[in-house]
Amino acid sequence: MIRFDGRVLFLTGASGGIGSAIAALFHQYGAHLFLADCDEAALAALQPRLGSADDVATHRLDVTDPRAVAGAVDACTRRFGGIDYLVPAAGIYDIKPIGEMTDDAWRRVLDVNLDGVFFTCRAAIPKMRDGGAIVTIASIAGHRAGVDIPHYGASKGAVLTFTRSLAVDLAPRLRANAVSPGLIETTMITGLMQARGPALLASTPMQRLGRPEEVADAIAFLCSDRASFITGETLHVNGGLYIAG
Repeated sequence: MIRFDGRVLFLTGASGGIGSAIAALFHQYGAHLFLADCDEAALAALQPRLGSADDVATHRLDVTDPRAVAGAVDACTRRFGGIDYLVPAAGIYDIKPIGEMTDDAWRRVLDVNLDGVFFTCRAAIPKMRDGGAIVTIASIAGHRAGVDIPHYGASKGAVLTFTRSLAVDLAPRLRANAVSPGLIETTMITGLMQARGPALLASTPMQRLGRPEEVADAIAFLCSDRASFITGETLHVNGGLYIAG
């Protein structure tokens, strides 16, 4: 049984489908939670489902603002004394052909999915306690080409490389790994499933969408002592789509 009693999770994108599943699982395992998201109302709705205010803190955060990220990390440290697990899960998904790609559309996805991860890690790493772990959220799109998502694929491919660099730079004090979800049942992929859902499911050996809780399980494992000799790796959570699709 994995236990995180007395440990502190700093989580961005906390109100999203995967983010809220991560929050629920880490709370179940005994962790204190610092939950950050740009959607303040969604955060307010999430907190009562998790437990008392003593072990769960929420914070409105735009991860593209480095000063705001640094402020959130300071708030977490004041509240809980430090950080043990860092999961920069804030991200956006956008479908747009390269011929229709505007500067703003390209920049927005890179700002959130890549710069936001960098800003969060840069601010949090000095506050992390020895033996802690970072788990980034990449995507199957970071490993192979997707249709009409060049900006999203580029951002997630960069996150993978960034995570491996963290693993080298931070060892042996901290570990850094990534998870690469495939088709996970969240609102983020609604448009994709409407456009290409049957074909994508037919290409997935498990013949279904993944659940956010299954991604959360992988992240908890990588943070736990059971993964104490694993760093710089990527755990695929995609029902076999990466190898078969």
